[in-house]
Amino acid sequence: MELKDQLMQQIDRERLPQHIAIIMDGNGRWAKERGKQRLFGHQSAIQSVREVSEASAEIGVKYLTLYAFSTENWNRPLAEVSGLMSLLATTIRNEVSTMNKNSIKLNAIGDLKSLPKANYDQLMRAIDDTSHNTRMMLTLALSYSGRWDLIQATRRMAEDVKAGKLQPEEVNDPLISSYLSTAGMPDPELLIRTSGEERISNFLLWQLAYSELYFTPKYWPDFRKADLYEAILNYQHRERRFGKTSEQVTNPK
Repeated sequence: MELKDQLMQQIDRERLPQHIAIIMDGNGRWAKERGKQRLFGHQSAIQSVREVSEASAEIGVKYLTLYAFSTENWNRPLAEVSGLMSLLATTIRNEVSTMNKNSIKLNAIGDLKSLPKANYDQLMRAIDDTSHNTRMMLTLALSYSGRWDLIQATRRMAEDVKAGKLQPEEVNDPLISSYLSTAGMPDPELLIRTSGEERISNFLLWQLAYSELYFTPKYWPDFRKADLYEAILNYQHRERRFGKTSEQVTNPK
């Protein structure tokens, strides 16, 4: 029996995280170590996205959010950004049939209007073409940052207060969540970051408040189903206290 199958059998399906978020890091370093251009790393990472998406849907994860392109990534060399946008359009177009086969619904968050029009149009078509799927929602965070999300939510709340639709005293945790780009989705219980870096890099700043963080030294292009299962098993061995004591969690009254 392969390692991934052994690990999958150990997972408690009753204690799965509903929502997993992933910072897919290390593509450029992976390519550099092989004497290749950074774009080669991004191209090689597509298989990881496919495997992790299919594996997540298979075991019962309901939401998978991938940090695909941050607002800060626009500052990278023009050739790399152009290559990434071209790769994004091609990948989305090619993966629609696979998403439909696995009943995966595509979603996207971020400043999507800042994407090149061809990319935006391709993305909207793919979202529409997979809108009937119900097994899992795959969200791509594109031109996204946690601070951008909080800013756009704050502006919309301010506009509603100004219009008399919202009173300041009504602002609370659930209301703020409803103005974020992830409205209607549960907060991630598990965040995975590859490549050995141990930070959240402006990703889902509000939503990750109580997430379990899992860091692996493996570069994203090498991340496979077995690695996902290891992260989930690690999560299932943790005690989530949400500010309570261990005794309160173990013996609730």
